[in-house]
Amino acid sequence: MKRANKRYVVRLGAEERVRLERLVSVGKGAAAKLTHARVLLQADQSAAGPGWTDARIAEGLGVTTRTVENIRERFVEAGLESALVRKKQCRPSRERLLDGAKEAQLTALCCSKAPDGRKRWTLQLLADRLVELNVVESISYETVRRTLQKTS
Repeated sequence: MKRANKRYVVRLGAEERVRLERLVSVGKGAAAKLTHARVLLQADQSAAGPGWTDARIAEGLGVTTRTVENIRERFVEAGLESALVRKKQCRPSRERLLDGAKEAQLTALCCSKAPDGRKRWTLQLLADRLVELNVVESISYETVRRTLQKTS
């Protein structure tokens, strides 16, 4: 079933096809990468490929038709390697609360003398003090814990 009116048509070269077939037959690698390789092999419109429809590929591989469309588009626009690996985010979903300078302030605070009436700093005390000092608007003690664990 060859369909010519797709916007992004996958036509694999002989080397690309051999590479994908080897990747799938070995079966070692990230599951998503293997699935993307299978999608490309089934979507191949060249003489060597089956040229399945997006719906048939999606049903056969257990993905959505939109996933198949996205993989085809990335293959045509950016090449084989881009189609196999997950697309990197342009920017993180959430900005970091503590950048390098703020982490340094936290570390300095942690190394300073504990507040009066306390033997040592607690995570909650550190979080509260960061807010008092206007280092951050708000922060959880869990974020403080992760940051200290990373920097120690």
